[in-house]
Amino acid sequence: MNPNPADKSAPAPQHALLHSASPIGTLGPADWLFAAAMAAVAAFVQYTLPQHMDIYETVILWSSAAGAVALGWFFKPLRWYLPLCIALAYGAVKLYAGDMQNGEGFLLRYFLSSQSAIMWQCTFVFIAWFCYLAGTLAARRHSSPTNTLLNLGTAFTWLSAVGGLTGLLVRWHESYLLRPDAGYIPVSNLYEVFVLFLIVTALMYLYYEKKFAIQRLGVFVLTFMAALVGFILWYSISRGAHAILPLIPALQSWWMKIHVPANFVGYGAFCIAAMLGVAELWVLNREAKGLKSRLPASHLIEEVMYKAIAVGFLFFTIATILGALWAADAWGRYWSWDPKETWAFIVWLNYAVWLHLRLVAGWRGKILAWWAVTGLFITAFAFIGVNMFLSGLHSYGSL
Repeated sequence: MNPNPADKSAPAPQHALLHSASPIGTLGPADWLFAAAMAAVAAFVQYTLPQHMDIYETVILWSSAAGAVALGWFFKPLRWYLPLCIALAYGAVKLYAGDMQNGEGFLLRYFLSSQSAIMWQCTFVFIAWFCYLAGTLAARRHSSPTNTLLNLGTAFTWLSAVGGLTGLLVRWHESYLLRPDAGYIPVSNLYEVFVLFLIVTALMYLYYEKKFAIQRLGVFVLTFMAALVGFILWYSISRGAHAILPLIPALQSWWMKIHVPANFVGYGAFCIAAMLGVAELWVLNREAKGLKSRLPASHLIEEVMYKAIAVGFLFFTIATILGALWAADAWGRYWSWDPKETWAFIVWLNYAVWLHLRLVAGWRGKILAWWAVTGLFITAFAFIGVNMFLSGLHSYGSL
């Protein structure tokens, strides 16, 4: 007997269910316009810079465009963020007009040169931190769901990410202006990767903030970011790290374009998890004392922390595999138990055990929060400490 067409309880046809569940079916005109814009940007780069594009560079370019489209479809704010950064960077390129001496112009000198854009990034991080702090303190006295200060914190965090990505894109162009035959993607030294680190951390936090409504945890993540800004400022002033120098031979490889960004998605996620671990410990302590907390519940914080570590572990695993392939290409062997490689394995193992204990053993609560916080120090030593205190094949990123 056929079901009554008017009966809403009748099951939908299988093809209709498949269509409604398809991610492509949920995309709107703005999503396709964004995809067309990213394809146009990639085609423009391919057309205007053929002298810098071999087969590997071409694959990376179009893979990056496809990845940008996927991310923009997944996290909608990226649909305006990426085009804005590209447009600002292109504006800087036009203002330079092929001559580094034009950097003394007003817009470049104070807004769009790589160094000025990165300094705006640093400034916005501090302002965002203050807004999150003031907004969280205000939330302890008022129960209103609308908090202007927290919203300002979110806005300034976005602005910091705009300044950072714009600065790195312009710095890429500046490297070719200074050395037409030796320009390079700006992820080759501690100064550049710390800027990338800030961008990745900001964007990942903004995604989790929007998805899980954890705006009051922004003060924890932005405190960490503000500390990174302090390092960048010290490193730039005392060591002149912002200067664009020739790329050392060990890093003159297209592998760097994919290995380093993947690595820092992992690092950014692990550091967010550590700051969320601090927040969870704070909330657990107040819950144990029977005190009220304006922060999200501890189980929600732990859920976000778990997702951050899972994403970080995935990208860190990919980065480690890419690093092994790069090592085989450069040195003829995949793994040498070099200090950097050894500590990368320790970081990987640390979070592999964390995920195993949560997913398989069912651990929850304070011990995992402390573990995530401790993981920050393990990660920091693998990232910086190895370069400072140990020597090996990767000893080219020292302070």
